[in-house]
Amino acid sequence: MVKLRIAGMVLVLLIAATASATAAGLPDGAVIEKLTGLKGTANENEGVFKVLMPRSDLSAKVAGAKITPPMGLTCWAAFIKAGDATMVMGDIVLLEDQIDAVMDAALHNGLEVTALHNHFTFDTPRIMFMHIGGVGRDEDLAAAVGRVFAAVRDTAGGKGKVPTTDIDPAQSKLSTNKLEEILGKGEFKNGVFKVTIGRTTKMHGHDVGKEMGINTWAAFAGTDSKAVVDGDFAMLEPELQEVLKTLRRAGIGIVAIHNHMTHEEPRIMFLHFWGTGNAELLANGIKGALAKTAAGKR
Repeated sequence: MVKLRIAGMVLVLLIAATASATAAGLPDGAVIEKLTGLKGTANENEGVFKVLMPRSDLSAKVAGAKITPPMGLTCWAAFIKAGDATMVMGDIVLLEDQIDAVMDAALHNGLEVTALHNHFTFDTPRIMFMHIGGVGRDEDLAAAVGRVFAAVRDTAGGKGKVPTTDIDPAQSKLSTNKLEEILGKGEFKNGVFKVTIGRTTKMHGHDVGKEMGINTWAAFAGTDSKAVVDGDFAMLEPELQEVLKTLRRAGIGIVAIHNHMTHEEPRIMFLHFWGTGNAELLANGIKGALAKTAAGKR
């Protein structure tokens, strides 16, 4: 009888130890649920704890077909152990007027923004997808993701800011000499002042540069006090986050983050931007972002 009891206790201890080891292989789900405000699920085979936030508030159609959260309108964040730390990856479903606020929430709270693009065409309203990532403690990552989700809720229903302007390049009156002092030599043509700064990489063993599309450019129209700027940044992957932060501090909106080619060495990321306001302030914001890249330090 004593042997049976001891054997039973050993079995219980083994089961408890196994359960504890399994739990130790997962991020802290209770902490993640508390700080994100969302219920999650654990996949013990992959060691992942994942939270979901369906965008059931959206009434969206793609080419006339109604789409629902299971068809790709669900925000999510997945947490996995990475050595002594935890890693998070996520995808945030946004309307266009939510991008700036949600991106700021991610960047200000220690997360990286790794992509911004569309998943559909012919969608009404236009839906964008922002991918996030980070490495750190469960508590810090979950709190940051929670603030991202809060920003989604706070800007839902048309509460986000929409930049509007009535600028027509045909009516431009820009002091281009001031813009050149800030950004370097450019060209003023058809009411648009444009600066292009080349970079180089290799594709298929050959150098490719400015004329093959490996460049950062900015195009201004309007007046000194009321201008619009759009453009594209070409960056190495390690430069992306600081360029994002610098542009956002200058009030310049991010339109897309993606690649333009494959198999290049080193890998080049591209970031499209749009801003409105005082022309010199916009130019200085772009100059500050350029300074975060190797191209801006030459």
